[in-house]
Amino acid sequence: MKLEFNRRLKVALLVGGLAVCALLIWSGMQRTESTLQIRASHQGVSMPDGFLVWHHLDANGIRFNSITPDNDALLIKFDSSVQSEAAKAVLYRTLPHGYVIAQQDDDNSATTWLSRLRTQADRIG
Repeated sequence: MKLEFNRRLKVALLVGGLAVCALLIWSGMQRTESTLQIRASHQGVSMPDGFLVWHHLDANGIRFNSITPDNDALLIKFDSSVQSEAAKAVLYRTLPHGYVIAQQDDDNSATTWLSRLRTQADRIG
């Protein structure tokens, strides 16, 4: 009887441990914080004003966390990659030509490799 109880306890602890691991992995994958970088594509093009970028994003209902100048670029932080992708499309459409708008990967993100795979798959063909 005691042997049966010990076996059930071990199974319960194993199942509980696996559930905790699965929860930690799932929560790590839910982190989708994203950053866009806007920079000039060639010399002689000045950086767009942060207020101009804010205006375009706000007019299209895209929420962001911050717009920060960083050397010769603007960094725009978003809560999700969905917001970042939407912002990228709006900014390519509304800013004058001469800017590169790129996703800036967060090396600590659990989903970095997934976004890289998706970006690479879009370029095939």
